[in-house]
Amino acid sequence: MTTNQTHHAATDPAPSPTAQPARRAGDAPAHPMRRAGDTTAHPMRRREDNLPPRGSVSLVVPALNEARNIPWVFEQIPDCVDEVILVDGNSIDATVPMATHCLPTVRSVKQNGPGKGNALRTGFLAATGDYVVMMDADGSMSPAEIPHFLHFLENGYDFVKGSRFVAGGGSLDITRFRQLGNHVLLAAVNRLYDASLTDLCYGFCAFRRSFLDQLDLHAAGFEIEAEMIVHALRSGLRIAEVPSLELPRRSGRSNLHAISDGRRVLRTLLSERPGARSASTGRSTG
Repeated sequence: MTTNQTHHAATDPAPSPTAQPARRAGDAPAHPMRRAGDTTAHPMRRREDNLPPRGSVSLVVPALNEARNIPWVFEQIPDCVDEVILVDGNSIDATVPMATHCLPTVRSVKQNGPGKGNALRTGFLAATGDYVVMMDADGSMSPAEIPHFLHFLENGYDFVKGSRFVAGGGSLDITRFRQLGNHVLLAAVNRLYDASLTDLCYGFCAFRRSFLDQLDLHAAGFEIEAEMIVHALRSGLRIAEVPSLELPRRSGRSNLHAISDGRRVLRTLLSERPGARSASTGRSTG
């Protein structure tokens, strides 16, 4: 298991010589994220990392009745994306035909159950790229930011997540109630998992597909985003946060239910915390 690392990127995705990954209690002050065996100029890179200069990229986009938003999203997908997978949640509008019209090479797959979590897991299994990027289809996330995520994957990180609350990020859509809920859940994950994240309930993420098994995803709903993060933390993956600007949904209504989905996220954080499973197993067998 590797040492977990959380790096907060500034607006410029290039590493800064003064930037430091977030520290945990007990970390040595000099190079808290450097392992004893790291002697190269890239301390974040494992010796066995032998990926090509630029790994192939799969973009997974779950969509449910997003025909009016798909054109704006698809026209901004950068050239660095090799494969786009649209996961359709049985849309009753023209989501799939619109996606094909905008991008003839798009791969459309149907999810086999309800919920965003199910849609994402379906898309991840269909992806073939070295790196997998996930983002929403409602226009709240800009595909133009994808190269920032890939920069850190190509430089030794395993899991990269967007943050609205790190320097350079922001939100033009979040309400005070949702921001308060995110703050409470963020405090919980940082305390329970000894982390130093700046954002939690935001689904713009990227990861190395080779670590999909370590992420061990089972969630069906919006809580899958929290499940991904806590499993990445528990597995010791090297995590970076990059600034991201959340935009207002371009049209339609969100499928997010702040209170019920927030409860599901909290249950996920509590049930997946270190020691929770072993304690539960001990009680059931005792």
